[in-house]
Amino acid sequence: MNTTLVIMAAGIGSRFGGGVKQLTPVGPNGEIIIDYSIHDALEAGFNKIVFIIRKDIEKDFREVIGDRIEKICDVEYVFQSLDDLPEGFEKPADRTKPWGTGQAVRCCKGVVNEPFAVINADDYYGKEAFVKVHDYLVNCGNTKYQYCMAGFILDNTLSDNGTVTRGVCQVDDEEMLQKIVETSGIARDTDGIVKDENGSEIPEGTHVSMNMWGVTPEFLDVLDKGFAEFLANVEPGNIKAEYLLPTIIGDMLANGEVTVKVLETQDKWFGVTYQEDKETVMRAFKNLTEAGIYPQGLYQ
Repeated sequence: MNTTLVIMAAGIGSRFGGGVKQLTPVGPNGEIIIDYSIHDALEAGFNKIVFIIRKDIEKDFREVIGDRIEKICDVEYVFQSLDDLPEGFEKPADRTKPWGTGQAVRCCKGVVNEPFAVINADDYYGKEAFVKVHDYLVNCGNTKYQYCMAGFILDNTLSDNGTVTRGVCQVDDEEMLQKIVETSGIARDTDGIVKDENGSEIPEGTHVSMNMWGVTPEFLDVLDKGFAEFLANVEPGNIKAEYLLPTIIGDMLANGEVTVKVLETQDKWFGVTYQEDKETVMRAFKNLTEAGIYPQGLYQ
């Protein structure tokens, strides 16, 4: 069965080293985080890559990674734009922020027609998650509304340089997602206890979403229909409202419209959330390469 990896790389992130955040070299041979995700995805069995980017970074994106990846697998591009709205809607004059991950993935309608996984461009997920999501899609990819997500252990997703926001998951005994709660200000305190911005302790072993979802093609129709409904309910003057995957899937769960299998992964997440994270990430990839987890030069 064909399976596609969709990589969301259109977000306007902070700038590091004079370049776009998602294109910052972090590997020992100049690799960027996306390189490792694609390597792991292809190794797991995915056979097509779709990049969601902005038109203004297309040239840099192709030069840094796209042209290389096109030599080893099927690659397509879709473009997220503030003006890409359903008929009858217009972009607010003051809006500068993208409409969110839901609108980003919606851009894949007409391009992706097979089961697919969605990831962020600037997150490192590890090998285990790609294998588990791919295998789930192969086994359940012909069944509509049976989705999955990589369930990371919260302790494995913290930053040493500040607080993080995570989709904290409520999971039943059969490893099915019951609810997902976007939770801000998560960090480990001086006693080693993980707490949120309200000072509430988050239990050890809690699963969180890092926006790695496995879905089937009808989800694109759901996003298309839901985006119009979302826009219709945005209050006038609200120029920051976002159409987000965790909220969309959470609403579907609450309405009994979908099931989501939580596929636990023990791998440690890392990414460049803060400027100071870059050095930590570079050291991590150097260690992974020296340990033989990755070859010197991923695509040589």
